[in-house]
Amino acid sequence: MAEQLATQSPLGVLIIHGFTATLESVSALYAPLSELGIPVLMPQLAGHGASSPEALRGVTWEAWLKDADKAFQELRCLAERVIIIGHSMGALLAIHLAVRYESEIDSLVLVAPAIKLASLFAPGRPLHFAVPLVSGIIKKWDLKPYAGQSNVGCAPHYAWVPTDAVVSFFDLLKKTLPLLSKVTVPVFILHNRRESTVLSESATILCDSIATEPSEKSIGWLERSDHQTFCDCERERAVNTIVDYVAGRIARKSLAV
Repeated sequence: MAEQLATQSPLGVLIIHGFTATLESVSALYAPLSELGIPVLMPQLAGHGASSPEALRGVTWEAWLKDADKAFQELRCLAERVIIIGHSMGALLAIHLAVRYESEIDSLVLVAPAIKLASLFAPGRPLHFAVPLVSGIIKKWDLKPYAGQSNVGCAPHYAWVPTDAVVSFFDLLKKTLPLLSKVTVPVFILHNRRESTVLSESATILCDSIATEPSEKSIGWLERSDHQTFCDCERERAVNTIVDYVAGRIARKSLAV
């Protein structure tokens, strides 16, 4: 164990993709973060990246959290502390890990965090009460096509998903909200003002709700991007902003040694 700890990197990065997304939706981060000289892991969550959306049928949020947790444990073998980057639903999973493993996490980068969804059926929205009825009738939930200005290098997500997977995603959101006040690690939020999937107010709700010290939490805004942040017209700016943040955390860690 002592030999293993001696070879650990001070920091590592865990990247968690969103609901129905592919690894390509966050892969733009992988190379530039790896070039910082720290280990980077990017797990694929259960039911995602398959040839058919049927792969998501019967998959629950607990399975997605289990996958994220497993990747976190793998990364902890390589790094003393972890920076978690979560996109959309991945941000919700990151919050769960931040509460579960607070002392082992350096910071969170939450991109387009799925705190308040545009869908009228989502938790906290006017038609959420009808979800049990709708899910009993409709077994396939159509997804709107990618709405961004560019999707160069990004494979499209599923055109539809099993309704039970959507309901489980909603359950994850409801399970996450009570945890916000328990988040104390540094947090950087990157959000899009022109969102069609996650309402832009999610960023301020999240920032105001977490218990992180004011000096250790902040919001960055993209002005033209839609939900798939790392596939859209400002993806280079988004990647550079996050790489700069991580580089700053590395420098801070070095000064503290």
